[in-house]
Amino acid sequence: MDPLDIMTHLHDVIPHYQAIFSADEHCVIGYEVLGRFRTGEDVVSLGPFFQDETIPEEFRMEVDQIVTAKALDCFLASSDPAALIFINRDANLLMLDRGESFLQMLLHYQAKGLSLERIVLEITEHHFKGDIHQLSHLLTYMRTYGIKIAVDNIGKESSHLDRIGLLSPDILKIDLEELRKTSVKHSYHDVLYSISLLARKIGATLLYEDIEAAFQLQYAWRNGGRYYQGYYLARPAAHLLERDYLKERLRQEFHQFIQHEKKKLQTLYNISEQFQQRLTVLLNKYKKVTDFNELICFLAEELSDSCFRIYICDEDGFQRSANIFKHKEKWELQPQYYMKNWSWRPYFLENIFRMRLRKSGILSDLYSDIETGETIRTFSYPIDEKHYLFIDLTYDYLFENDGHL
Repeated sequence: MDPLDIMTHLHDVIPHYQAIFSADEHCVIGYEVLGRFRTGEDVVSLGPFFQDETIPEEFRMEVDQIVTAKALDCFLASSDPAALIFINRDANLLMLDRGESFLQMLLHYQAKGLSLERIVLEITEHHFKGDIHQLSHLLTYMRTYGIKIAVDNIGKESSHLDRIGLLSPDILKIDLEELRKTSVKHSYHDVLYSISLLARKIGATLLYEDIEAAFQLQYAWRNGGRYYQGYYLARPAAHLLERDYLKERLRQEFHQFIQHEKKKLQTLYNISEQFQQRLTVLLNKYKKVTDFNELICFLAEELSDSCFRIYICDEDGFQRSANIFKHKEKWELQPQYYMKNWSWRPYFLENIFRMRLRKSGILSDLYSDIETGETIRTFSYPIDEKHYLFIDLTYDYLFENDGHL
């Protein structure tokens, strides 16, 4: 589209609104404002116009202001006085006048009765080329007016978690487009998990966007998403929706997610109980075996159907046995692991303490094994008050028992 066509027909620049839904109320909690342009009977996205850096900055800023003003007029007249208003801004353009023109527009509408606590300023961190500290200062200043900050497109392109942490956004928007690909690398899930941990640390809400299928909505729900957006829920439209537009449908879908999750938790509990009982019997059977290397050799043969590595550590994380490792259906003792320390691993000491108090085993979450790259879980079990058994379960075993979910 020729930028001059847009600039000479600014009356055809209009906003569209894409609804954002919540997990806790199952209703519309806000809208992202999107720029559109009427061409005859068609309406086209202004996304390429805003993203084209060859177009003069003042052109893009002027069109942005028109879209925003028309949208704010609409929200002032709407029947939902609490809906959040997500407004996209190019952080590079925003910094040209340190957000002054944007803020003055908002203050103008505040005087008309619009609460600035409804405004969510949405920026894309990885497109910003300036001083990230200066941007952080500006966003902090914006917050003094009640404006919330969202960082967009996380997970779609390279994002720097340290920079995101510095900006301290109120909302992190995670793009789920990658999830629709037929072969998604496990590292992608790990990155999203890291982002969810960051969100928890900085007190940010997770908003999953680009949801175009039920399984993406379920993924977002399972991975800490409070807000959801995408074509599966609602396409951008020239009008606002009723607050309860999808309330009943979302309630039913989330009920299915809950039932599925409860079934998964029951499966994991069953696996844990099974190993608890098996190990109680086995350790009683081999209670006279005092040499730890000899003990793990006996256990390996007994548990060959379900695991590929066994070892014993003390309460401080020092390995008190070798590893016994299953390679090509044969068990091999690996003495080089003796006295290695694993207390640096996340949750290691915490799990030791839990096992000591409960006097029972613990099944870990899913993770990628450092050496094999395989997706596994580890079952840990207290032998006595000072020594703990670690059993790495195979992916095949987990798959057969639905414990990979």
